[in-house]
Amino acid sequence: MEKNKTKDAEISVEDRLRALYSLQMVDSEIDKIKTLRGELPLEVQDLEDDIAGLETRLGNLRDEVATLDKSVSKKHTEIGDSEALIKKYEEQQKNVRNNREFDSLSKEIEYQYLEIELYNKKIKEFNVQIEEKKVLIGESEILLEDRKSDLDTKRSELDEIISDTQKEEEGLYKKHDKVQGIIEDRLLTAYKRIRTNARNGLAVVPVQRDACGGCFNQIPPQRQLDIKSRKKIIVCEYCGRILVDDEIIKEGKI
Repeated sequence: MEKNKTKDAEISVEDRLRALYSLQMVDSEIDKIKTLRGELPLEVQDLEDDIAGLETRLGNLRDEVATLDKSVSKKHTEIGDSEALIKKYEEQQKNVRNNREFDSLSKEIEYQYLEIELYNKKIKEFNVQIEEKKVLIGESEILLEDRKSDLDTKRSELDEIISDTQKEEEGLYKKHDKVQGIIEDRLLTAYKRIRTNARNGLAVVPVQRDACGGCFNQIPPQRQLDIKSRKKIIVCEYCGRILVDDEIIKEGKI
């Protein structure tokens, strides 16, 4: 707290205004770089999310096909078991002692044939599901490749822009931190709040043609004199932006 008080006392209102305008200039340049990137960072993130979702979907579909394949194999095994039982019962019929035993074995044989019919029906159902899921897998694989291709293109575009602007951006952020360190916390918080609420990100604007450079409402003559005197921080009574005079604008630096 003591450090902030000392800093406040050492810096005049005029220097604060210069610092604020300098910070605004730096932030506006950073905004231009972000505008140059446009929606690319968000588009890259969306594509990455789409790809992750498609890969998860493909994994689930492949697992479902593998489970269905196992079910088909199991039914084939069960068919084999039923066929073995039919052969067993048919052999037993050759050695029966009476009609009751023969009829009992015939019922067992009939039951196994019905089981085989049911197993074959299940196999057909499973195979239909497998084919449907394979179609979905094929469509998802094509879509995934398209998304990956789009992602490569968007990443390439973004990387190129970042590469072209990285050095400039790093320099701007260094200057941003340096200028920001001069401004007391209370004023800096107000500046950031105004910037956030301003449509064009301008928190510090000049008086141009007797009007606010942000909202273009007229500034009274006496208020313009107060702004030029640089004795206190003055904000536009209409939009709340911090107002500075032409001389500070012309200098464009601390």
